[in-house]
Amino acid sequence: MNKKKKKSSKLWIFLLIGLVCVLIAGAVYKSQNKQEGIEVEVGKVEKRTIYEQVAASGKIFPEVEVKITSDVSGEIVKLLVEEGDSVKVGQLLARIDPDAYVSQVERGDASVNNSKAQLATAKSGIESSRAQMSQFQAQKEQILAQLDNIKAIHERNTGLFNDGVISKADFDLSKSNLDATLANLKSAEASMRTAEANLESSKQGAKAAEYTVKSMQASLRELKTNLNRTDIYAPTGGIVSLLNVEQGERVVGMIQMAGTELMRISNLNAMEVQVDVNESDVLKVTIGDKADIEVDAYIGKKFEGKVNKIANSASNMGMGTSLTSDQVTNFIVTIRVDPNSYKDLVSSNNKYPFRPGMSASVDIYTDVAEDVIAVPIQAVTTREDEEEENKKDAVLKELVFIYTAGDTVRTAEVSSGLQDDDYIQIKSGLSGDEKIVVGPYAAISRKLEVGDEVYEKEEEEDKKKKKKKYGKK
Repeated sequence: MNKKKKKSSKLWIFLLIGLVCVLIAGAVYKSQNKQEGIEVEVGKVEKRTIYEQVAASGKIFPEVEVKITSDVSGEIVKLLVEEGDSVKVGQLLARIDPDAYVSQVERGDASVNNSKAQLATAKSGIESSRAQMSQFQAQKEQILAQLDNIKAIHERNTGLFNDGVISKADFDLSKSNLDATLANLKSAEASMRTAEANLESSKQGAKAAEYTVKSMQASLRELKTNLNRTDIYAPTGGIVSLLNVEQGERVVGMIQMAGTELMRISNLNAMEVQVDVNESDVLKVTIGDKADIEVDAYIGKKFEGKVNKIANSASNMGMGTSLTSDQVTNFIVTIRVDPNSYKDLVSSNNKYPFRPGMSASVDIYTDVAEDVIAVPIQAVTTREDEEEENKKDAVLKELVFIYTAGDTVRTAEVSSGLQDDDYIQIKSGLSGDEKIVVGPYAAISRKLEVGDEVYEKEEEEDKKKKKKKYGKK
């Protein structure tokens, strides 16, 4: 038993010694093969086509969408369409109860006739005044004719009375006839002035009656228009995309207030996407820019479109504009969806693939640089100019780290241009055949300096091959 125990303990000691030796050998191998310097990812400069994009999100709307409201108030006695129906221009959509408006038209017609009768009375008064004036004019002319004869007789009697040929009674009678004639002339002239005033008054009365007739006729036309508005017709063709009322409901007309929205008619054959674009990006967007559109309802599909409208005022201008800059300022950009990009979705069961209000996101291509030198975005960093490092207004330079043959890095000052999600254009500073450091970002942005020793990060496949090879040995 003791011999077996001794053999067992010796076996364990040999196993422990072997394990320690293996660990020591592994540590020595690892230390001998450990690379010095900073581990970096290396890539080649290449030529690419860079598309500058502006990303935004919004909703889908028809290009033409008409809100139908009632101009008059009342009960809907007929509703002739349903949501989803196709309608044509001039088609009768609904009817408001016309009875009250028929009564108003009848009262208006009676008022017009009454005002016309008053006008006829006023015109009759004018004719009467003119007849009186003619009568007084004839009297005046007759008195004037008599006055000349009476004046001549009185002048002759005055001479005869002075010569003592006639008596004083004859002279007084002659003078009395002259005074009476003059008085009749003044009376006729006063009657003429009164008749002229009556004529002018009759003319003004007739004008007032004419204005009353016109006013009543205008009121009657308005009442007839309101009566006609009880029938609501389609102002445009399209699809009833929204129906807000039912037959029997009462609606409020726009004459009193905002009015009840009855329905919406949309042209679902022409759709557009309205998106909010940040103020810093909207200046890059121009009319005609192409865009890729993704609709949440169609996952994995992209549709094409073009920018056709750019708002001139911010979308939040109408909500109590604040003069502070603590809120995001966006502008609405409208992209017309190309029907050819979704014609494969159109079928007999789905004539209109897009519905108003669907969520969508867009990538607007604002600029393009074809076949230009490009590097990954993270490969470009900014550093202060060493000569001006202690100055307040230090200049920031754009740099790229170039991987040299001696496992060190040097910098190249570059000038960048357009960029997309992954790559950035290099306008100057690189010839196109360099190997550059493309990662990690922490090393590029802070750690790396000119002349630093680096070693290229191994790909996962290379690591597996080495591990397999070492395992075989």
